[in-house]
Parts: sequence; structure tokens; C-alpha cells
Amino acid sequence: MIDTTEQLISAAAGGEQESFVCDSAAVVFGDASDWDGLSAGEPGPHDPTASVDRPGLDAAWRINLEIRAIGIAETSRYVPSDVFYRETGTDICVADIIWQTVNFG
Repeated sequence: MIDTTEQLISAAAGGEQESFVCDSAAVVFGDASDWDGLSAGEPGPHDPTASVDRPGLDAAWRINLEIRAIGIAETSRYVPSDVFYRETGTDICVADIIWQTVNFG
């Protein structure tokens, strides 16, 4: 999942993320530049019955995204912070993304 997320980040930074999206999902990816400096964090299971962020979301996994603040001029930035994945039987696809403002300094 970490490798897939790194591939997703790279694809989204180039505006070519659509092949990662689940068929029935309406995922907001923002601008390609929103993905600059991001890397995959730690994955964990997603329980749609207990989730506060995305209750009822048809996803099995959640992975946080980390940002490197080195070289960032802004004091804050609105970024994708978590990616939710659905299992497809043979692979995983992006079911949703959480965005949040990250403050630096």
C-alpha cells in the first residue's frame, strides 16, 4: 500500500491520477502542485462503522500522507492528508481523499 501511495502521489503530481480511482468514486485531487513534497505515511484498516471522518465510506484501508516542510515558503498549505482505498479483489483503488490545512513553523 505504501508503494501504491507513492505511485499515486507521483501520478497526481503529474495530473495523471485517474487510473487509481475506484469506478464509482468522485475523488477530489486538486491541482498537481498540491501533491508536491508529499510522501506515504503509515497505512491502517478503515472501519466505516466507527469512522468520524468518513462514516459509511466503502473503503478497507486508510493511509496518511506526510509533507516535507523543507523549502516551503508558505506558513500554511491546504493539502491531501489521508487516502482511503477500496479492495477490488485483485488490487486497491482510491475511494476518497481527506484534505486539511497544515501549518508550518
